[in-house]
Amino acid sequence: MGKTLAYKILEDHLVKGEMVPGTEITIKMDQTLTQDSTGTMVYLQLEAMGIEHVKTELSVAYIDHNTLQTGFMNADDHAFIKSVAKRHGILYSKPGNGICHQLHLENYGKPGKTLLGSDSHTPTGGGIGMIAIGAGGLDVAVAMAKGIYSLTVPKVINVKLSGSLQPWTSAKDVILKVLQELSVKGGVGYIVEYTGEGVKSLSVTDRATITNMGAELGATTSVFPSDERTKEYLTQEGRPQDFVPLTADEDAVYDKELDIDLSTLVPLAAKPHMPDNVDTVENIGRIKVDQVAIGSCTNSSYVDLMKVAAILKGKKVHPDVSLVISPGSSRITEKLATNGAMADMIAAGARIIENACGPCIGMGQSPKSGAVSLRTFNRNFKGRSGTLDADIYLVSPETAAISAIEGVLTDGSKTGLEMPEVTMPDFEINDNFMIYPDGTNTQNTEVEMGPNIKPFPLNTPLTDTVRAKVCLHPGDNITTDDIMPSDSRLLPYRSNIPHLADYCFEKIDGEFAARCKEARECAIVGGENYGQGSSREHAALAPLYLGVKFVIAKSFARIHRSNLINSGIIPLVFKNPVDYDDFEIGQELVIENAIEQVTSDKIKVKNTATGKEYDTAANLLGLELEMILAGGKINYLNAQD
Repeated sequence: MGKTLAYKILEDHLVKGEMVPGTEITIKMDQTLTQDSTGTMVYLQLEAMGIEHVKTELSVAYIDHNTLQTGFMNADDHAFIKSVAKRHGILYSKPGNGICHQLHLENYGKPGKTLLGSDSHTPTGGGIGMIAIGAGGLDVAVAMAKGIYSLTVPKVINVKLSGSLQPWTSAKDVILKVLQELSVKGGVGYIVEYTGEGVKSLSVTDRATITNMGAELGATTSVFPSDERTKEYLTQEGRPQDFVPLTADEDAVYDKELDIDLSTLVPLAAKPHMPDNVDTVENIGRIKVDQVAIGSCTNSSYVDLMKVAAILKGKKVHPDVSLVISPGSSRITEKLATNGAMADMIAAGARIIENACGPCIGMGQSPKSGAVSLRTFNRNFKGRSGTLDADIYLVSPETAAISAIEGVLTDGSKTGLEMPEVTMPDFEINDNFMIYPDGTNTQNTEVEMGPNIKPFPLNTPLTDTVRAKVCLHPGDNITTDDIMPSDSRLLPYRSNIPHLADYCFEKIDGEFAARCKEARECAIVGGENYGQGSSREHAALAPLYLGVKFVIAKSFARIHRSNLINSGIIPLVFKNPVDYDDFEIGQELVIENAIEQVTSDKIKVKNTATGKEYDTAANLLGLELEMILAGGKINYLNAQD
């Protein structure tokens, strides 16, 4: 039986366990990345472990989220991260250099390597043939400290591509089609591996768009083979020596398959308010557009923006449309500035903003009330843009650019306009925004701690009786944006859990935090796919600070479930999903003989208001169980020393 590419790379990095789906393995982690929204907490945790130097081949700290400096908080966080990076041998990417995933693809991504990042879109690296996984910050801190990462062995979905894309369709339409077919929870427990003749027609940046937004499937990661197109990209980026050919065996066996003929795809859009709510642009119709935002880690590559510039050249942005463009890296911005493409964008009426995440995370450029905003981003969750009543559509750069001119959602293939061809040039390496470890003894480097940086909360070991009041009873597809909002108000406080906790679940229930503080010991009863979206561990740390002891749900998103376990919060799954309907806010829940029950994984939760007992399971693997018993990963690790 042949092997999949995903399993080949995982086996090559296997430290402990066997490649049996559903079992726990530990793998060697070659590289890590952090960004500043999650990074401060990561480096507080790294400092708490008392290591001298990171154990990975490469670790990079990127500054790309909190670049809007309206107070001291973000600048203080950046200074803290910079000082820790110097102390522990971590590369530091200064604000303005660009978005972590685009930068890592350009500068450090290597076929066959493993990468763990404290950002859910770390799977972007799969476009260059890496096993690149998004995880909670504590998992990334441990990977830096020990050079390893533990995970459940995923199954593998084969997305077999044939044909080639037609004019006005792009890689964004490919991943939107996959989301339409599989849904936002269709990838949970899987790696998505792309194969077939159609792969050859896609550039590395095309592939990176697809693997980036594969995070919205809930998948562990996505991966493409490393082939001649990979070699071509690495050569253009000035590092041909990093190329390694990699592919699945011809007789590889997959757990699930999906066939997509690229030549049949048409321009698509994800309608509000979910990335899998996909339809054709033609079917949605020529709705009036108020804002167009082009960029993000999904679609800010050189080729993407050159296509946008070519569409805009000699045209004028519609009077009713605000068009904003954010390139993915300083290298791309420099090239656009020198070749005249940026002048074409500006002449058309586009606003060019900093090389950063910006509008994608609600950090500026929020649309007006009730607006329709077309975005080339990866998520359109309600309120994520910073405007709760805005309708956000996810589209390709081509669709975004032509719609900005027309003033309405437009299928470019119906306009009769020729889609310009764009090729990648060779880039010169420019690392003026990077600060590299100098190789000297830096253990005495003083760590800069601003007044907004507070210690991360710690749980206590599991007790034999767990009591908690139901403080929230939300529905399906609760996102980490719902749990811990990410916008320009709150992002500067990512280092301050006590402050953030007051805003926990504010979009769902503004009384949640006050209710938890009154109850002191709390529970949440959720629906399907609880915790989908970002990798931010703040969505577990804020509930921990507020006293949440366990969450019962119909199912959990992978990263958030791990973050709950890392925080010592028990993630329970209903054996009978219809039991969800029995609960109300304010009811007291009790788990008796909790240590024994959690260990045996036959966990009965009693509702003292009704007297009924409910069968649940935590489905904890060996290390996960130890962490829950210890009250979280930090407590567990400290007990091992």
